[in-house]
Amino acid sequence: MYAITGITGKVGGQLARCLLAAGQPVRAVVRDAYKGEGWSALGCEVAVAEMEDAAALAAAFQDTSGVFILPPPEFDPAPGYPEARAVISSVGAALTTARPDKVLCLSTIGADAVHDNLLSQRTLLERALGELALPTTFLRPAWFVDNAAWDVASARAEGLIHSFLLPTDKAVPMVATQDIGRVAAELIREEWTGHRIVELEGPHRLSPDDLAAAFAQVLAKPVRAVPVPRETWEVLFRAQGMKNPLPRIRMLDGFNQGWIEFQNQGRKALKGRIDVVTAIAALVAGTEA
Repeated sequence: MYAITGITGKVGGQLARCLLAAGQPVRAVVRDAYKGEGWSALGCEVAVAEMEDAAALAAAFQDTSGVFILPPPEFDPAPGYPEARAVISSVGAALTTARPDKVLCLSTIGADAVHDNLLSQRTLLERALGELALPTTFLRPAWFVDNAAWDVASARAEGLIHSFLLPTDKAVPMVATQDIGRVAAELIREEWTGHRIVELEGPHRLSPDDLAAAFAQVLAKPVRAVPVPRETWEVLFRAQGMKNPLPRIRMLDGFNQGWIEFQNQGRKALKGRIDVVTAIAALVAGTEA
């Protein structure tokens, strides 16, 4: 039995579907029973647990061959990351109680960055779970190609995508979420001891200009990437409702300045299969790659 948190999202959902297709039993860990109904119809057990509820999580993780940990994303964290720390504490306590055979944790590129930034929430997660005496894999994927979903409307209407990755011709590691879910399904069925880190990026590194070219091919119209000036970010993010935009700004700086990167520039990273045009076409169609 594999317990999957974050199953209602793209990565967790793809992981679960791959396991089910392989004939593996899946326990869907959801925040409310309604969200589990679709997974129950597919043959999953359903466990209801908030990620901050250690007792409920422990019950969901009992008697499992493996547990997939995907903490809820927090894009506008309070200073010191109290939201992430609450989840990390709960997850750690639940795993200590339930003692699953192994743990697969979705981390991120940049979890080992030297400067504090939005991705430091995963640094804290890796540090805490790394202290547990359980076989644990930290899967560190690249920047999600699926983040380009925010650009679909402007690409279609204006022929523009707005980029915080600067300059727009600089390629960075990216990967489609469907590749992440597929690789996660492979990793969680493996046997290993101790703790290990697995890095994952797509078939090729991509720049905002590459994303624009993919949009242009899919939409059959010219599309170009327009840089969003660095000096405008804080005002823009606050106008969008963010209360603490500094961690997000630091994250973007990390990609732009190169201190968020895979070990050895990704030479040992696994490579995904989904190309950028396929991924963008799925976003434009509102489907999965």
